[in-house]
Amino acid sequence: MKAAMEKIVLLSDGDSTVELQKCLSSFTNDQLITGITNYALKGKKVGAMIKGIFKGSTPSSTEGSNRRLLVYQHCIPLCESGDLQTEVAADIIGLLMLETHTLPGPSLAKLASLFVEAIKVGKMGSGKSLELFPTVLTALSACEALSYGKGELSGEEYKKQLINSLCSSRWDPQCVIHLTTMFRDVPLSSEELQFLVEKVLRMITKLDLQEIPPLVYQLLLLSAKGCKKQVLDGIISYFKEQDVRQEEEQKQGESLDLEVQSIPQDQLRHVEGTAILHIVFAIRLDHDLGREFLKSFKTSYGDLCPFSVALLLSVARIQRYEEQVFDLLKGAIVKSFKDEQLQLASKFLQDLLPGHCSVAQMILDTVKNSMFGWDHVTQGLVQLGFFLMDAFGPKPGPFGKTTEGSATIARTPTQQACKLGGQVLLQGFKMHEPIRGEILEQVLNRLVTKTASPVNHYLDLFSDIVVSAPMILLESSSKVTETFDHLSYLPLATVQGLLKAVQPLLKVSMSLKDSLILVLRKAMFSSQLDGRKSAVTGFLLLLKNFKVLGSLASSQCSQAVSTSQIQVDVHSRYNSAANEAFCLEILSSLRRCLSQQADVRLMLYEGFYDVLRRNSQLASSIMQTLFSQLKRYYEPEQDLLPPVKLEPCITALGDQVYLQEPLAHLVSCTVHCLLWLQNMRRTANPKDGDSDEEEEEEEEGYQSELQTILESMTRRMIKSELEDFELDKSAEFSVGSSVGVKNSIYAVLVMGVYEILMEYNFVKANYSKSRFEELMELFNRSHKLSEILKEKSGKGRVPSHKTPRSLLSLGFISTLLTVLFRDSTQSREEALSVLRSSGEFVRYAVNVAVQKIQQLEETGNTDGPDGQNTDRTFRFLCDMTSVLMWRYTNIPSVVEDAGRKEKRSSLSLLCLEGLLKIFTTCQQRYPDKMAQLLSTMDISEEDAEPDDGSATEMNFFYIRQFQRALFTQLSGGEEEFNSKEAQLLVSILSVLSRQLKPSSQQFVQMITWTVKICKETSFEDSAFSKGLLSLLFNLHVLYKSPVSLLLELCQDIHSQLGDIDQDVEVEKQSHFAIVNMKTATTAALLVLYQVDRVLDEVDWLIARKKSQTASDKSGSGEATQTTGQQDPIEKAVTLQLGTLLTALNELVQTALLPGTCTITLLRELSRTYTILTTLVKYYIQVCSSQHGALPARFEKLVKLSGSHLTPQCYSFITYAQSGEFSGGGADDKKKKKRNEVNTAASAKLLRETKAIPNVVFGIEQYEKYLITLSKKSKVNLMQYMKLSTSRDFRINAASLDAAIQEQDESQETTESQETHEPKQKKRKQ
Repeated sequence: MKAAMEKIVLLSDGDSTVELQKCLSSFTNDQLITGITNYALKGKKVGAMIKGIFKGSTPSSTEGSNRRLLVYQHCIPLCESGDLQTEVAADIIGLLMLETHTLPGPSLAKLASLFVEAIKVGKMGSGKSLELFPTVLTALSACEALSYGKGELSGEEYKKQLINSLCSSRWDPQCVIHLTTMFRDVPLSSEELQFLVEKVLRMITKLDLQEIPPLVYQLLLLSAKGCKKQVLDGIISYFKEQDVRQEEEQKQGESLDLEVQSIPQDQLRHVEGTAILHIVFAIRLDHDLGREFLKSFKTSYGDLCPFSVALLLSVARIQRYEEQVFDLLKGAIVKSFKDEQLQLASKFLQDLLPGHCSVAQMILDTVKNSMFGWDHVTQGLVQLGFFLMDAFGPKPGPFGKTTEGSATIARTPTQQACKLGGQVLLQGFKMHEPIRGEILEQVLNRLVTKTASPVNHYLDLFSDIVVSAPMILLESSSKVTETFDHLSYLPLATVQGLLKAVQPLLKVSMSLKDSLILVLRKAMFSSQLDGRKSAVTGFLLLLKNFKVLGSLASSQCSQAVSTSQIQVDVHSRYNSAANEAFCLEILSSLRRCLSQQADVRLMLYEGFYDVLRRNSQLASSIMQTLFSQLKRYYEPEQDLLPPVKLEPCITALGDQVYLQEPLAHLVSCTVHCLLWLQNMRRTANPKDGDSDEEEEEEEEGYQSELQTILESMTRRMIKSELEDFELDKSAEFSVGSSVGVKNSIYAVLVMGVYEILMEYNFVKANYSKSRFEELMELFNRSHKLSEILKEKSGKGRVPSHKTPRSLLSLGFISTLLTVLFRDSTQSREEALSVLRSSGEFVRYAVNVAVQKIQQLEETGNTDGPDGQNTDRTFRFLCDMTSVLMWRYTNIPSVVEDAGRKEKRSSLSLLCLEGLLKIFTTCQQRYPDKMAQLLSTMDISEEDAEPDDGSATEMNFFYIRQFQRALFTQLSGGEEEFNSKEAQLLVSILSVLSRQLKPSSQQFVQMITWTVKICKETSFEDSAFSKGLLSLLFNLHVLYKSPVSLLLELCQDIHSQLGDIDQDVEVEKQSHFAIVNMKTATTAALLVLYQVDRVLDEVDWLIARKKSQTASDKSGSGEATQTTGQQDPIEKAVTLQLGTLLTALNELVQTALLPGTCTITLLRELSRTYTILTTLVKYYIQVCSSQHGALPARFEKLVKLSGSHLTPQCYSFITYAQSGEFSGGGADDKKKKKRNEVNTAASAKLLRETKAIPNVVFGIEQYEKYLITLSKKSKVNLMQYMKLSTSRDFRINAASLDAAIQEQDESQETTESQETHEPKQKKRKQ
C-alpha cells in the first residue's frame, strides 16, 4: 500500500500519464483518502501526491472528475480540522485553487454547497480553506446552466442564490472575520454588498473586544467596493454604544459601590485607539472614504460622539483634511453652544425638545479618553485648543483699545468656545507628557506676539498651568526666561498678568527670579513709558511676595496661589536675611521712579500700600521714601497759605502743560500707609514692651512728624481761599488752552487733597464734634471748587470734564454711609448730626459710592487701598447694599420731594441707582455670591423675617420690597409719577428676577404681578413702558411661548393708532393699559423684536426637522407618518406661525408712523415669508421622499396667509409709499410742514433699506414654491392665494373717475389744468 502510494508520488513527476491512470484506478476511494491524510499529517510530499492524483484523473472522464471532486471534498475539512501544519494546509489550498476551473458545473455546485453547509454549522473555525471559496464561486458564475430544484439556473444566478442563502443563515461569531476577508475576493453586486455589510455590522456586537480591530480592518478593505458610508457609520455607532454602556456601568458601579464591568475601560480604549489608527490609514489611501466620512458630519452635529471626535482629530493630521476638520468642529461647537442658548432662553423649545447633546462635553471626554495611549489624537487636541482660542478669543475694540470684559463667566457662544479651547489645553497639559512643551511654547509665543489684541484668555490658561503643575514648568523654565526678555515691549496688562501667573515659580527657582530682576532693571531705563511702568509693576509684585521675617501677619493678605505642591519653605530663617537685602535693593531701584512721569509715580503710590500690608518690615524704608517725597511739596512755614506747593507739580513742554507729580495720590498713599501702620501697632503692641528700642523711636519720630504735617495741612487748607491756589471763579478751565489746562490740573489736585484730608480727619476724629466741623469745612471748600469746575465745563461747547475720580477709599465710603444713615449710638449722635445736617455732604457721599461701584462694574477693581482685593471689595459692597436699601425703603421719596425745585435727582434716586449698579456688578463679577449679598442686607423690622432656608426666598423677599415701591409710584397720579425712579425699579426687578428659577412658584408670582401691572398702568411715559414691557417679555419667554401675548398687544396697538384706511373704525380693544397713543410706537418696536425671536425659534425647528428628514432618508425610508397624528415639532411650528400671522395681520393694518417702525415691520414681514417658504420647501422634501398627505393644519396656515396677510401687505406697502401718514391734531400749517420733513426723511430711509422690494420678493418666492408643492402633493394650495396685481402700474379707480369728471367740467381752462395734473399724479404714485 505504502509502496503504491510512493509510486504515485514518483509518477507525478514523470511523463507517462497512462501508467499513472492505471495505478490510480487500482485504489479504492477510501484508500486514496487515507493515503492523502497520512501524507498530510506527516507533512511530507503531500503536494506531489495530490498533483499526481490530478494528473492521473482527466477532468473529461466521469471517473476522473469524480476522483477530483473527492480530493476536494476530503481536503477542505482536512485543512479546517487544524491538525495540519500551517504551511502544509496553505500548499494544499494553493494546489486546489489552481485546478478549480477544471471541475464541471455539478461538481462546483456540490463543492459550493459543501462550503455553505460548513459555514452554517460553524465548522469554518480557522478559515484556512475559505480562500478557496471565492475561486469556486467565480468558476461557478462562468457555467452555462446548473440544475436547481426541478429546473435549472445560469451560473451567475446560482451564485446569487448561494450568496443570499449564505448571508441569510446564522454565522458563528468565530468565523465572521474569515468570512469578511473571504468576501473581499468575491465579485458582488451593490445590493449584495449592502446586504453583506449590514450582516457583518449586526454581527459586530457578538464578537469579543479583541476581535474588533481586525474586523474593522477587513471591513475597511471591503469598503473599497462601495458602501463606504455604511461601513463607517456602523463602526462609529458600535463604539458609541460601547461608550454609553461603559459610562452607565461606571455610574451604577459608583452608586452601588460595586465593580460591574462587562467591558474593562482601559481595554475598550485601547481597542478604540487601534480602530482609529486603521480607519485613518484607510482614509490616507482612499480619498473617497475620507470624503464620505466628512460628509456624514457636515449636515448635523447630532451624530458626533467622543469616538468620532477622536477620529476627526486623527484625520486632521492628514494635511488635505486638516482645514476641513477644524472648520467642521468649529462650526459644530459654536452651533451646539448657540442651540443650547436658544433652548435655555425659551420654555417653548425646552418643552418640545428635552435634552441637548453637548459637543463641548464630547470633546472634554475625548481628552479624558486620550490618556490611554492615543498619541495620534493628542496632537489634534492641541491644535483644536489653540484654534478655538485664536478664533474666539476677545477681539480688540475700536482704535485697538482692549475692552476689559468680565473675565469670570463665559456668556456668549463665542466666549464659551474660547473657554472650551482653554479647558482642552489645560487638561491635555496635565495628562500628556509629550505635548507639554509644545503647549507652553505656543501660549508664551502668543503672549509675546499678539500685542494688538487682548490676551486675557492666554494669561488665564498660563496661570492655570502654573498652578496645576509648577514643578513641570520649572523643567522648561528656559522658555519662561526667554519670554521675560520681551517684557519691556509688551502692553502693561499683559505684563501684569504674566508676572502674577509666574509668581509661584519665582519663590522656588532662584534662577528665574534673578533673570526677572535683570530684565526689570533694564526696563527701568527703557525709553518707552510702558516699559518703565512694567518695571514698576514687576518690582512691586516682588516686594509683595517676598516676605521679610518678622513682618506682621496681616490677616487679610491671603496668598492667592496655593503652593501646596511646592515643598520649599520660603519663609525659613536663613532666607529672610537674603529677602530683606533683596527687598531693600528693589526699593532703592524704585526710588528712581519718583523723578519720572506722573503715570509711573502714580503706579508706585498705588502699589506701596499693598506692599506695606504684605511686608510690614519694609515700613520704615517705604515711609521714609514717601515722607521725603511729600516734603518737597509741603510748605513748612506755618503762617504761609496754602500749605502745599503746586508749582513743582506741573511741567511744560513746548506750549503744552503736563502733570508732573500726582500730589493728591502721594498724600493719599502716605495717609493710608500711616493709618494702617498705627492701626497695626495698636493691635500688636500691648503685649511686647521691649522690641527694638531705636527702631521704635525712629518710627515714632517720622510718624509724629507726619501727623503734625497733616494736622497743619488740615488747618491751613481750611483757611486757604481759592485765590491762594491761583484759582478764581472766573478763571478759564477749558482744555483748549494751556492756561485752562494748568488751572484744571491745579483744581483737581486741590480737590484730591481736600478729599484725603477729609478721610484722614474722619478716622482721627473718633466722633468728636469739633473735628467733624473741620471736616465739613474741608468739604465745603472742595464742594465749592467742584461746582465751579462743573459750571465752567458745562459752558464750553463740549463738556470737557468728566468729574474727576474721587480719591476716597471704598472702605471709607462704606463706613461713612453706614454712620450717616444707620448709626444710632447715643454718644456719637451729636458729632454725626454735624455731617447729617448738610444735605450736600450726604449726596456727595452717595454719589461717590455710585461712582466707585460703577468703576468696579467696568474694570473689576477700584482705585485706592484694597481696590484689588476681591474679598474685601465684596464685603464693602454688602455693607453698602444694606445701608442703601435701608435708606431707600425707610425714608420715602415723598418726604424729600420738598426739595424737588432743584433739577437734581433726589437722594432716594441716588440710592436706587447705587443698588441697581451693585446688583448688576454682583451678577457680572461675583455671580455665585448673589445670595450672600442679599442675605447680608438687613431686613426692615416691621416685615416678618423670611426663613433663611433658601436663597430664592431671600431674593423674592427683596423683589417684593421693590414691587411694593413701584406699586406706590404707580398708584399716585400721573403728575406725582417719577419716571426715572420707576425705570430704575423696573431695571432692578429685571436683574433680581434673573436669579429666580423659572420652575419656581416665585417666578410664576413675579410674572403674574408683571402682567397685572402692564394691564392696569396707563401712564403715558414711553421710557417706562419700554422697560416694563421688556421685563414682561423676558419673563414670559421662560414661562411659555409669547405668541398669544404678542397677538393681544398687536390688537391694542391697532386700536390705539388707528387703521391705514382712515374710513375704517377699529373696534376699541384694550388688554394692556400700558399701550396708549404715546407708548404704542415703542410697544410696536418691542413686539416686532419679539416676533423676530419667535421666528428665530421656528426657523431653527424647521432646520432641525429638515436635517432629521435628510438623515432618515439616507438611513431608511420607514419614517412614514400616519395622517392622523402629526409630528409634535411640525404641529408646534404650524401653530406658532398661525398665531404670528394673525398678530402681524393686526400690525399691517395699523397706521404706524413713518421711519424705523414701518421699516422694522416690513423687515419682519419679509422674514415671515422667507420662513413660510422654508416650511413649504420642507414639505416638498417630505412629499418627494414619503408621499404622505399634507397635514390639515398646514393647509389652514396657507389659507390664513392668503386671506389674512398677503392682501394686507400689499395695501400696507401702498400706504407706506404714499407718505400720507396721519399726524396728531396740531394746527394745519405746522402739521403740514412737519409732515413734509418726516415724509421726506422716511421715504429716503425706505429707499435705502430696500425693505419693500424684499417683502414683494418674499411673497412671490413663497407663491412659487406653493405651486411646486401643489403639484407634488396633488392638493391645490393656490386656491387660497389671490394673485397679486403688478405693482409697477397702479390705477386708483376712484381718483381716475374724479379726474375725468373734473376734466369734463372744465375743458375750457386747459392751461391751468396742465399744470395741475402732474401734481395729482405724483401724489398717488
